[in-house]
Amino acid sequence: MMDIRLAHSGDEAAIRACAQAAYVRYVPLIGREPAPMLADYGAQIAGGLVHVAVDGQGALAGFIVYYPEGRHMLLENVAVAPNAAGRGVGKALIAHCERAARQAGLGGVMLYTNAKMVENLSIYPRLGYQEVDRRTEDGFDRVYFLKPF
Repeated sequence: MMDIRLAHSGDEAAIRACAQAAYVRYVPLIGREPAPMLADYGAQIAGGLVHVAVDGQGALAGFIVYYPEGRHMLLENVAVAPNAAGRGVGKALIAHCERAARQAGLGGVMLYTNAKMVENLSIYPRLGYQEVDRRTEDGFDRVYFLKPF
């Protein structure tokens, strides 16, 4: 049993811990901490941009950050706690974002991932996303994907 809800300030420490645990393995590949490890989660939570997946005991299983940008919902960050990996948490969070985009009348969901996070380059196409761009931003090599509706 998993519930997805809007994050509140009391979730910030668990969200930070989840981001650290989920992304630390990429530091050697990228050569520095990826953007999700440096994000201002307090401001994002205050802005209503973060949703969390909690298990039946109320423990954080993962989170997602998204917001409307132009004609699309920008999925900025999705992370799953390592102890919840393989249970469909990431897929459920992405589906939650897609539902929010449809309800807002947007044309799809845009996301980006680091080019060195190679497993993501195969995961997103399996979820219906198409690669639409590659560019360097803030010193990161990013691959953009779009799932149009």
